[in-house]
Amino acid sequence: MFSKILIANRGEIALRIIRACKELGIKTVAVHSTADANSLHVRFADESICIGPPESVRSYLHIPSIISAAEITGAVAIHPGYGFLSENPSLAEICETCGIKFIGPTPQNIRLMGNKVKARNTMQEAGIPIVPGSPERVETADEAIDIADKIGYPVILKASAGGGGRGMRILKKRDDLRDSFSVVQAEASAAFADPHIYLEKYIEKPRHIEFQIIGDEKGNIIHLGERDCSIQRRHQKLIEESPSPAISAKLRKEIGNCAVKAARFINYRSVGTIEFLLDGNGDYYFIEMNTRIQVEHPVTEMVTGIDLIKEQIRIAAGERLKIKQKDVKIFGHSIECRINAEDPDKFTPSPGKITALNIPGGPGVRVDTAVYSEYTVLPHYDSLIAKLIVHGLDREDAIAKMNRALEEFHVEGIKTTIPFHKKALSHKDFLEGKFCTDFVERLNSKV
Repeated sequence: MFSKILIANRGEIALRIIRACKELGIKTVAVHSTADANSLHVRFADESICIGPPESVRSYLHIPSIISAAEITGAVAIHPGYGFLSENPSLAEICETCGIKFIGPTPQNIRLMGNKVKARNTMQEAGIPIVPGSPERVETADEAIDIADKIGYPVILKASAGGGGRGMRILKKRDDLRDSFSVVQAEASAAFADPHIYLEKYIEKPRHIEFQIIGDEKGNIIHLGERDCSIQRRHQKLIEESPSPAISAKLRKEIGNCAVKAARFINYRSVGTIEFLLDGNGDYYFIEMNTRIQVEHPVTEMVTGIDLIKEQIRIAAGERLKIKQKDVKIFGHSIECRINAEDPDKFTPSPGKITALNIPGGPGVRVDTAVYSEYTVLPHYDSLIAKLIVHGLDREDAIAKMNRALEEFHVEGIKTTIPFHKKALSHKDFLEGKFCTDFVERLNSKV
């Protein structure tokens, strides 16, 4: 096992990793920008080191500073968390060169799955169903129009190097596609320093279903069931739950086996997520793979009892998976609400000082957060301030717990999305489990 791990991240995920390390008897190093000097991940790590100014590109995204911090503190491994450098193959390669273990998959896995076109083609080669679309990236609007005319509208343009919902545009007719092509290229270039885009058939009113997989370095791969991430705004997830109300036991086994097959085809190691779209006919299509721990991983932990961060660390240390597929049991139901420092109606950022804070608790309630009273939510980083996770005996019980926990969750001094979640959880479609990716649009339009 590792003697010391550097956490190349901040906020709640850095604190989550620190807690897992402490339980495994591993020393931790927190890196931080000058703006994060008083953050909880700095306070609770065994050591901390400043790596630059508030701007991410000069601190949390600056690989030389991360590597230097690991060498100075004697860290033998780096955990990237999610976001920032978590899916950067260069960091993984440099770690290998420097004799530092990257806690994640191989650089080859990251690079392959990070390019959406290559990922689609690889999955098609593996026999995994994919959404109809361009076999390669599209270079011109005319080329995109030719493909769209064949597969039918609506279509969606996506950044080849994209993720997190950025660099996407849904087009319903030929003129829209022609007008938007160069715009999406520019968005892709600005967000990912890569202007290349590809085109897919847009599946209308789908469920967004993702399967958690774990693979060790001995070739053992299992899945831990699904998460339903259909409630999202502009491709940004807001509420996640496990198991999905749209998935039967038979379908869970079928898609789960498909996810394992996909991971095995690329010889995947570490934790990861295979994401699918599920249409109204029960047909499912691979859309992407995330080669890192997910923001919403806690709902899987709650229904399986498996600590995903610990498993990720153990696998990186060369340990064999002790869990077999037959040992994975889904117990009860879990829901996660992402609490963001945002206006709940406009979803615009609301940074500032938290003047008062009450964190909910009680049976079946978990809060992953790094904020505290008098903490200042910074404008430099993602607006996520907490993840509220509940676990109940069934979905109805989990919804009741979440409603109670949301009532207890008080944050003063800034605006948060708590009112949005209260509204969403009371909606008839959510209560009946009959929703898809247009839920937020329907909620706001009062349909």
